[in-house]
Amino acid sequence: MGPSTFLAFGLLLGMQHATEADHLAAVASLASRERSLRAGVFHGIAWGIGHTLMLLIVAGALGFLGWVISPLMAGNMERVVGAMLILLGIGVVRRLWRERVHFHVHTHADVKVSGPRSPITHVHAHSHSHDRRPHQAGEHAHSHRLPWRSVVVGMVHGLAGSAALALLASQSMPSPAWMLVYISIFGLGSILGMALLSGVLAIPLGLTARHFTGAYRILNGSVALFSLALGVRLLFALGG
Repeated sequence: MGPSTFLAFGLLLGMQHATEADHLAAVASLASRERSLRAGVFHGIAWGIGHTLMLLIVAGALGFLGWVISPLMAGNMERVVGAMLILLGIGVVRRLWRERVHFHVHTHADVKVSGPRSPITHVHAHSHSHDRRPHQAGEHAHSHRLPWRSVVVGMVHGLAGSAALALLASQSMPSPAWMLVYISIFGLGSILGMALLSGVLAIPLGLTARHFTGAYRILNGSVALFSLALGVRLLFALGG
């Protein structure tokens, strides 16, 4: 397979790379608080930018400076990803605890101009969230800013996966410059792939947040458990 053909596959390989379980768990945890499709997609794009940036930095150091990543260092990078996933999962659990919803039932008399009064029962949902930001200063305004936390998470993932990708690219490309071109195309694919995935995740999260509080909490809880379980596996299972 020649360099041009390999470059053509780079975009598709990058999109497929975005679907790996640890990437999906991280972005799902980051986007789980969002209520809109745009905000969810922004998290995927930010992750992809950070991921691609770190891949280019490490690949450049490997290709032009002759750096070497040992198997021990590569394993430790994966453990860092595991620890990060655990922290992200804990963050989702903490947010669910802060925003837990209780339902209160009370009965009062119906107010009428004339005639007997009949009791009316009301059910009110009460959230323990301490977020008192107005809409403009909070949810809507936040969706117009690049979520830098997602950029950092993407950089951590890029650092962990850079060794294998740089080795593959160096074996297939004729020069370090071509290797960087390939990784740039690969990174673009990962940005597109994660943007699509985060958008798909944002749709059910947004719908349930607005209309089905119980389902929204179940989805968020599932995201937290997925992130925690995968993080523990990466942190403690690697290297046995």
